[in-house]
Amino acid sequence: MPVGYKISIGSNIMEGPWGGGNQFAVSLSGYLKKRGWEVTSGLDDRDIDIIVLTEPRITSESGAYNQKQISKYLIKKPDTVVVHRINECDERKGTRGVNRYLMRANKVAGYTIFISEFLRDLFIKKGFFKRSGSSVVRNGADRGVFNPGGLRKWNGNSPIRIVTHHWGYSFKKGFDIYNKLAAMDSIKGIKIEFSYIGRVPESARPDGMKVIPPLSGEKLAEELKKNHIYVTGSVNEPAGMHHIEGAMCGLPLLYRNSGALPEYCSGFGVMFEGAGNIEDKLSDLIVGYDSYFNKMKEYPYNSELMCRGYKSVFLDLIRRKDGLSNSKKRIKYTWLFIKESFLQAMEVIFLNFKKIIKRVKAV
Repeated sequence: MPVGYKISIGSNIMEGPWGGGNQFAVSLSGYLKKRGWEVTSGLDDRDIDIIVLTEPRITSESGAYNQKQISKYLIKKPDTVVVHRINECDERKGTRGVNRYLMRANKVAGYTIFISEFLRDLFIKKGFFKRSGSSVVRNGADRGVFNPGGLRKWNGNSPIRIVTHHWGYSFKKGFDIYNKLAAMDSIKGIKIEFSYIGRVPESARPDGMKVIPPLSGEKLAEELKKNHIYVTGSVNEPAGMHHIEGAMCGLPLLYRNSGALPEYCSGFGVMFEGAGNIEDKLSDLIVGYDSYFNKMKEYPYNSELMCRGYKSVFLDLIRRKDGLSNSKKRIKYTWLFIKESFLQAMEVIFLNFKKIIKRVKAV
């Protein structure tokens, strides 16, 4: 029975292989539509109940709108609930300014959802955020696509095949680990075959690494299930989808003690600290392979669990809208719109200036 709620999820859905934010938008949109919600990705409708801010950076292809457009909408409809989903941080790629920008964008939101405790704690420790007015809803993959159907268990004698996959290709995705695995021929007499699915920076690609072009959906799941172990060496990972997809395909996890990986992987494989002990921990996983393989059917982080979490938050926020008067809200959002209009105009000028400088240097 239709619930009558209308939600705008601010993501431009991309076809083919893309990042985890894209998969989130696809999963949540489909889940809510099946339950009678009306879903849009814009701000043209005048009767939106909930706006989800997913990617506020003006340079992003995936963001359909940001805090400027939302604040303009709220001037006319100030009782609309705004939720900001935060799935990024400077620590992931060694950037500067992402954390501060996200907190700037967050001022338009009435509630924040982080995709991991690691990410929420990081923002709190840096003084950007207070725990109240937020919660954690972990990522999940579509079990209709990523499941162990057709997976063959390693027989203990044949070469053991290890795989990982990434859309982004920052070195901090774990190339210190992947390079080492690619260079390994065997461990304790067992031959190792390592495959990387996705994009690889040329500076991080050693001779002999088997690289498969980026895949998504059923083709990705099919390729993952040709392997026996899933490895992730990502540093300061806010959450990630890659290890979730590997786990849901039934592959025991070899994962780095960094970022949100322990939150998502604990109990379903073996954790390592870095390149210094990856061999020892791989050996431990091979020894306990049967036990971990049998455990993988219990891996919990699927898209339905994730979407139920978001829907629960949305319904709760609709029930308990804040008591500020609409006139006070309009003053707040008018100020935000004026401020963001100025700041984003300056950002566009700066970006265009950088492009001009780059062209001049190339001449």
